[in-house]
Amino acid sequence: MSTLALMTIRLPNRIKAWINCIGLGVWISGAAWLVVHYWLGSQDGQSLQVNSAGPWWLKVHGAFAFLAIWTGGLLWGLHVVKAWHRRRHRWSGGLLIGSLLLLIVSGYLLYYVGEESVRQGISLLHWILGLLIPIAYLAHRLAKKLPRR
Repeated sequence: MSTLALMTIRLPNRIKAWINCIGLGVWISGAAWLVVHYWLGSQDGQSLQVNSAGPWWLKVHGAFAFLAIWTGGLLWGLHVVKAWHRRRHRWSGGLLIGSLLLLIVSGYLLYYVGEESVRQGISLLHWILGLLIPIAYLAHRLAKKLPRR
């Protein structure tokens, strides 16, 4: 295989489709959990939201998040390192990767942090960033359409 073929930063369509499917899965399952947890749940006697779909959506979200981390590693090796070396779309790509890393860390902390006040802050950061990350993704995808300097 030639060096040029090894250095391509364009992803094959099947990998783009995989990334889009995993991204949509993690985003939809997270958004669905938010809707069920905060808006569709009934309250019990202690003012806690109760809905049987909430835990199910959280499990689906966790499964997609696991696949998203694996996909991020794949993307790192196939695309990010090569594009960074070529100085291509560093702002949009850096924003996207940084956002993904923050989501990974905050998701991990949500699983392990026990202090409720700290956990609430982490949760707010996680779901706001999670809802907004499609903007970073679209900015990165559209960056290639901008004229190069």
